[in-house]
Amino acid sequence: MLTTQRQVRAAFWEAHPDFDFQAREAGIRSKRQNEHCATVRCSFVDFVDILHRNGEISDALANRVTL
Repeated sequence: MLTTQRQVRAAFWEAHPDFDFQAREAGIRSKRQNEHCATVRCSFVDFVDILHRNGEISDALANRVTL
């Protein structure tokens, strides 16, 4: 079970290596979520939703985690 925002973000980048590569190339991987393209942001929301539905993250974490 993931318990921190950092763990969720790390799991997202690990699960999406193409996005990770593109973000690193653009120099925005560590930037706030609004700096990322809509495709990455939407994928992150879907990723968090799946984690929440599978019981891998709590309600509270699902509601507050950001890219």
